[in-house]
Amino acid sequence: MTAAAEASAPSRTELTLRGVILGVAITLVFTAANVYLGLKVGLTFASSIPAAVISMALLRMLRGATIYENNIVQTVASAAGAMASVIFVLPGLVMIGWWAGFPFWTVFGLCALGGVLGVMYTIPLRRALVAQSDLPYPEGVAAAEVLKVGSAHEGGDGAAVEEGRAGLVTITVGAVASALFAAITATRLFASELSTYFRLGGGAATGVGGSVSLALLGAGHLMGIAVGMSMLAGLLIAWGVAVPILTHMAPAVGSAADAAQAVWSAKVRFIGAGAIGVAAVWTLVKLARPLWIGLGSAIAAQRQRKAGGAALMDRVEQDMPIGVVGLVSLACLAPIAVLLVSFLKGGPLAAYVAPLTGAGLIYIVVAGFAVAAVCGYMAGLIGSSNSPVSGMAILAVLGASLLVAAIVRPAVIGGDARPLIAFALLVTSVLLAVAVSANDNLQDLKTGQLVDATPWRQQVALVIGVVAGSAVIPPILELLNKAYGFAGVANSQAIAANPLPAPQATLISTLAQGVIDGRLDWGLIGVGALLGVALVAVDAVLRRSGRYSLPPLGVGMAIYLPSSVTLPVVIGAVVGWIFERRMARRPEGAVAKRLGVLMVSGFIVGESLFNVALAGLIVATGNGSPLALVGDGFDGAGKALALAGYVIAVLALYGWTARRARKV
Repeated sequence: MTAAAEASAPSRTELTLRGVILGVAITLVFTAANVYLGLKVGLTFASSIPAAVISMALLRMLRGATIYENNIVQTVASAAGAMASVIFVLPGLVMIGWWAGFPFWTVFGLCALGGVLGVMYTIPLRRALVAQSDLPYPEGVAAAEVLKVGSAHEGGDGAAVEEGRAGLVTITVGAVASALFAAITATRLFASELSTYFRLGGGAATGVGGSVSLALLGAGHLMGIAVGMSMLAGLLIAWGVAVPILTHMAPAVGSAADAAQAVWSAKVRFIGAGAIGVAAVWTLVKLARPLWIGLGSAIAAQRQRKAGGAALMDRVEQDMPIGVVGLVSLACLAPIAVLLVSFLKGGPLAAYVAPLTGAGLIYIVVAGFAVAAVCGYMAGLIGSSNSPVSGMAILAVLGASLLVAAIVRPAVIGGDARPLIAFALLVTSVLLAVAVSANDNLQDLKTGQLVDATPWRQQVALVIGVVAGSAVIPPILELLNKAYGFAGVANSQAIAANPLPAPQATLISTLAQGVIDGRLDWGLIGVGALLGVALVAVDAVLRRSGRYSLPPLGVGMAIYLPSSVTLPVVIGAVVGWIFERRMARRPEGAVAKRLGVLMVSGFIVGESLFNVALAGLIVATGNGSPLALVGDGFDGAGKALALAGYVIAVLALYGWTARRARKV
């Protein structure tokens, strides 16, 4: 529909105040959940589908709700929830001892400015990567299907209305069940992790472990079988090959678990980092032509506007004008420069404010567009939850650290590398905000395309969501820091004895420190890079079959994430695949698949929100285990109970979902 035709058509209820307010309210839930999940396991989830379900259920109570307004609500909530991924870097500033906590305005500014810049960068990419692309956008398509099924705009009959209600019930049941399971784990009646480690011949050691977590199982279901199998391959490479070989080469005294974990943490993770880096670079190379086409289309659209042809443009082609995009981008860079200057002045780097600020801004502008393009493309290929945000963070921190080290060496400022590491992490955090914003935005814009939304209105909603999510992140980070602290940090504020692993932040800060003080083992990263090249080749061969793939990023992620995270994700991918295969043979298969997605989304939301609430209880009581009913002596029985309870809960909840689909 052209703009002229739209003017003569009935008014569209799309970007409304009530929709924005509802989206911001939902933001509080999903952003908090994602912050905790990212610090706990190094993964976050896309919140567009559960946000769409909640939006439909609530707006249906009001008059005049449309599919377009529901789309705006899920866009705001999804964009806000995605910003939580900046926690892959920010805790590093506490880990190196530069920050004791998370100053609200600094953290908010870094997240909001980088996020808005990410929205601006993705606008000229929309045509190339959404409108003129055959990328699958799994989560964007799924969210659009949910909106269509439950919307009165589609003339929803009784079955459609019933499915909308069933969806809300399903996500609620999943959330409650997951929260209850996490609560039992907090009492220590259920063990939180099941693991086994053992010695091999010649001093070699290895093992495997998995968290007893419904949230991680749900994440695996959402990722799908292809990513699940790639992560299984990464597990086998890390714990079946690399750890045994490296522990054999340097045998260590102590338990098998200590030896295996020490080698994985100090060496094997960097192999994964190298593999992720190569996969991310390869993606950027493949994107060169589509990016050029997208920029050309955006510039052509601007010329048409200036020539008075705006009224002839299809509404679905009406992006924010490229001139506005440029002005907003420049407006973001000015306060980013202020943040960088205020970070540097008055400290040991005060004499280098000008070169470091200038280099940091140029790096954010150039590298920011590159990471936005890569993350946007990969989100379209494998979904926002699986996109290489971690890989982009690794490349970004390597680039930032090399840049900082080229300008100032630690010896020049008294040998203390911490100020340089902190500045590199600060620049990387802005870049990561750009990346995670782009990672989510194009997925949302795909949903909008499928439901006939107006791009510029949705882009405004994305900006609102980014700012709202950025306001939630600092207080949640501060709460979790006071309650748990982070692994490997002597944090006197932490009350609980079980610090959050924050695996990505640990790796990112370690890489920055290694580059700046010159002690990074480039050999291990080189081995990972060679592995990445091989994985890219294998994936290319498999994709020629049209049926199989082995995403290299999934393999690399499984190598550098703890097995306690990756194993339940792999299990979730397999369980989800089995469930969908079985349901596909039945008449209610499509409904069951959609309800399955909502059920596992509830798993993630329920467990994450419970643990955020538990953090508040820990801080309020000053007790690290306020719900514990038993002590360490119950560990053996707790493992048996956890395994039995986990299996029963998964089977019962998937079975309930299948029965619910039959009723619909």
